[in-house]
Amino acid sequence: MFYHLNGTVAELRQNLVVLDCGGIGFALNATLHTLSRLKTGEKAKLYVSESIGETNFDLFGFFEKTEKRCFEMLISVSGIGPKAALSILSYTTPEGLALAIMNNDLKTLTVAPGIGKKIAQRVILELKDKISKEMDPSEFSLPAASVSAAVSADNGSINDAMAALTVLGYSSAELAPVLKKLDLSGMDAEQIIKAVLRHMVK
Repeated sequence: MFYHLNGTVAELRQNLVVLDCGGIGFALNATLHTLSRLKTGEKAKLYVSESIGETNFDLFGFFEKTEKRCFEMLISVSGIGPKAALSILSYTTPEGLALAIMNNDLKTLTVAPGIGKKIAQRVILELKDKISKEMDPSEFSLPAASVSAAVSADNGSINDAMAALTVLGYSSAELAPVLKKLDLSGMDAEQIIKAVLRHMVK
């Protein structure tokens, strides 16, 4: 099983990157966001997700771990294949996807080509249901004082951000220590999510 591949970008095509790793060229399907971070001839490290079937062995490469997390969450939804997941992630960021799911925002998801209202509704319904089954809602609530003595962010924004970040597979145990280190003063939920994700990928 591949976790990541580190090599030289040999080719960039539509929705595909060829990564040369020690003379072996790996073809990885990728989102527009990942492709935009790559340049032919330069070194790159991509996190890998695999799709193995009777007649296929496809690799998917992501510049950031959070994008890989989102991809794997999306393909866990019934009827959502890798192509649809890549399309969604090409037109929204991980934090945008998380907020869209938590806020029932169909518009953000249907911007992606091939993603209609029914598919968007299924993504939101199943991933929100998954969160409710795996997480105790009380875990989302963190008293502002326990996050940081200097934080003046609205506690509702913190809770919304915590709930949205669980869409990306992060637990409250992982998130609480990070929130305590950050100055969230004046941040809304989306800004908090971005700040936490930047810290997580360090």
